[in-house]
Amino acid sequence: MVLLLGLWRLGQFLGISFKLTAVSVDPQFNGLPANFSPIEELCRELSIPYYIERTVIGELVFQVRREDNPCSLCARMRRGALTLAAERLGCNKLALGHNLDDAVETFVMNLLWEGRIGCFSPFTDYSLPDEGASCGETPHREVPCGKEKELRRIAVIRPLIYTQSKEIRRAARDCGLECFKLPCPNDGKSGRQAAREWIRQQERLYPGVKQRLFGAMVRGNISGW
Repeated sequence: MVLLLGLWRLGQFLGISFKLTAVSVDPQFNGLPANFSPIEELCRELSIPYYIERTVIGELVFQVRREDNPCSLCARMRRGALTLAAERLGCNKLALGHNLDDAVETFVMNLLWEGRIGCFSPFTDYSLPDEGASCGETPHREVPCGKEKELRRIAVIRPLIYTQSKEIRRAARDCGLECFKLPCPNDGKSGRQAAREWIRQQERLYPGVKQRLFGAMVRGNISGW
């Protein structure tokens, strides 16, 4: 909601014409549709089109698959549903709300849990080849022959990537935004939560370690930073 309001306000004085469309993906945890009324009200106030994508992701992940690591699969499926919705609605940019804390947590998870150095990128261009390009020329994904005209160009941007979560919470309070969480069965028990607690512990021992980790990611050009 902070991202949405920030982009809307940016459009008021930036001098660059762009349109906003808001989309929420509802995994329907426990088989129940989530209540997105705070976002619906904000979008009404700002006159922004708003769409809710109801899915069965919650059922597939927790009841059907019974994943040991449900967060990874759930995140991939939600991201896929969001991308498909953005393409269907004719969007050419997909803005995600990841912040500085998310980036550092992801870096720590990849390093400590998987033994690799990596993180998501602040900007990822998933542009597809021109309509006349031959099949498979894109370095990002295979394009089925004859399907080029059916696919759109879309890029993923993360405008809040240099903003700490505490600053986002402060902005939400200052702007009177109503914060809420989806009732995820795995809330508070994920690998991300463990990474978050580890970072907090290190921050108590070595104040400023989170910012130094983030600085190392930027200077090291991790994943295109």
